[in-house]
Amino acid sequence: MPALLGHRAEFGGDGKREMDQERIRDAAERVARSVGMEVVDVEWKIGKERFLRVYIDKPEGISHKDCETVSNQLSVILDVEDLVPGPPYILEVSSPGLDRKLTRLAEFERFAGRLARITMLEPVENQKFFEGRLAGVADGKVQIEVKGRVIALPMEGIRKANLVVEF
Repeated sequence: MPALLGHRAEFGGDGKREMDQERIRDAAERVARSVGMEVVDVEWKIGKERFLRVYIDKPEGISHKDCETVSNQLSVILDVEDLVPGPPYILEVSSPGLDRKLTRLAEFERFAGRLARITMLEPVENQKFFEGRLAGVADGKVQIEVKGRVIALPMEGIRKANLVVEF
């Protein structure tokens, strides 16, 4: 279960400008770096309510207190810099969870030896779906060991990749 902290913003700005997700990500990264963490992902979801989700991590894992720290600091920056215009929104700061998404080569390297599921945009060796142990990165390609064989997957061809929870 990921650590999670939500924050409801009372003010969402004047609604006259579009939201700049790159600026929001930059603000989140500034805050995370200042407290020794990294931003894994930023998601903007609109349904019944508007949600801004920020996933953070650090090598030893994320605690509820870490989420609280980043949430409190980031919410101030988002409001002061008016980065989320429009109606109120909910800011959630969370760990990426045990089945975290993998989106960068460094993550595939970091989690070498862990079980992962990878879906490709186009077939590699006549298949699009792979489940096996991550074996790092070589020549810019993700290496995954499936049934005793290492297969190289081009990063740009990966549609989705997640760690698999093992018990």
